[in-house]
Amino acid sequence: MTKQYRITLLPGDGIGPEILGVAVDVLQLVGKQCDIEFTFEKALVGGAAIDATGEPLPQETLDRCRQSDAVLLAAIGGYKWDNLPRHQRPETGLLGLRAGLNLFANLRPATILPQLIDASSLKREIVEGVDIMVVRELTGGIYFGQPKGIFETETGEVRGVNTMAYTVQEIDRIAKVGFETAQKRQGRLCSVDKANVLDVSQLWRDRVTAMAENYPNVELTHLYVDNAAMQLVRAPKQFDTIVTGNLFGDILSDAAAMLTGSIGMLPSASLSADGPGVYEPVHGSAPDIAGQDKANPLAQVLSAAMMLRYGLNEPESASKIEEAVTKVLDAGYRTGDIMSEGMKAVGCSGMGEALLSVLS
Repeated sequence: MTKQYRITLLPGDGIGPEILGVAVDVLQLVGKQCDIEFTFEKALVGGAAIDATGEPLPQETLDRCRQSDAVLLAAIGGYKWDNLPRHQRPETGLLGLRAGLNLFANLRPATILPQLIDASSLKREIVEGVDIMVVRELTGGIYFGQPKGIFETETGEVRGVNTMAYTVQEIDRIAKVGFETAQKRQGRLCSVDKANVLDVSQLWRDRVTAMAENYPNVELTHLYVDNAAMQLVRAPKQFDTIVTGNLFGDILSDAAAMLTGSIGMLPSASLSADGPGVYEPVHGSAPDIAGQDKANPLAQVLSAAMMLRYGLNEPESASKIEEAVTKVLDAGYRTGDIMSEGMKAVGCSGMGEALLSVLS
């Protein structure tokens, strides 16, 4: 019996339409092989939505996403919209999407692929074998806490305010994702906070420690965020799964991403408790190469694989895509960001053709 899924596509800005097109082609081919039928519907978000509607996240887009089985997002933003008021910038649309779909958990893998190990800026012996999953809380913390804004005080001084706040319920649900993710991996969870300075982090540490009693097969450790950042560079293989708050997760997941040598290779998944997830590459919209067939589509393609695995419970088709990526890298195909001597230089479309070829 053919399984049917409704997928909302958010091409966004810059290289977004190019890389998303490759991912859709791959999904359609794998779908035919695995008896899956996808219905794709495009919607506006980010700068493209601002140009068309004046808003970074139109209500129509949010409604369409809510009605879908999963959302595949490419990239948003660009120089064109940098000078707009904050509430009208493309990034505000992304925050609205996360809040509107209640995407409270972000999974960011940072895995060293053997074919690209020399692309890392760190020594081979430091990064070889690195396989980290960062579980980031996504809808709380300092990005959403109140009060926030820029205010004039009674003395006439202008003051900027952001509030880092977490409830017990918010901490418990992301900790649960962290522990369950660690169970599926190597059974080691590192919780990252700043409990020596921040009261909110002390509550975080207390709750994560208490929850550990429910997961006796997971080894729990704690690190302050500054030490965690240092350890990611000094000895990244000590980490398996990391769980942390919104701000710290934003920073640490990017740091972990660069261990791999190219942010253009890394996917992510943002999950909801009771609705569709959003799957997107961790890189930006790269407006400087948009429309030039230079973009690396592999992070977008691997995001589609994460969608299949985590959002649609289709591990067989997810594995097919992941294996195809491995095969094209083994065959020496490289876009400019991962190019090295002796490899076969291709553009975005060429990489897509290589993927379809090994999948056929």
